[in-house]
Amino acid sequence: MAERRLISSGGPYEARLGYSRAVVQGDWCFVAGTTGADLATGRFPSSVLEQAQNTLASIDRALSEAGFALSDVVRARYIITNSAYMDEIAPALAQVFGAIRPAATMIIADLVNPEMKVEIEVTAFRGG
Repeated sequence: MAERRLISSGGPYEARLGYSRAVVQGDWCFVAGTTGADLATGRFPSSVLEQAQNTLASIDRALSEAGFALSDVVRARYIITNSAYMDEIAPALAQVFGAIRPAATMIIADLVNPEMKVEIEVTAFRGG
């Protein structure tokens, strides 16, 4: 059986809530729901597009640390707090996933912090 490897971003919520930024199991990498705080400041930009870009950059870093690439993403879940945000984040999603075209779901829901406008979760596969 393939060894499980845990990837941490060092963020405050991981230890507090008992989860990993990503989990690698064999040819699979599961990246936890990731939000769009600016990693340098820890603050959430007011722009949902900037939050989406920050989120995708964090996901890219987690995948890279796990030995995967964005091109390995086969499933994406997008959670936004307002349906109007779909059109605003579309350019960021198209830039990253336009050629990859993972199976995807978009959900409208509240997030745990009112400053959070978008959360993205992905699953990657690199098997033969």
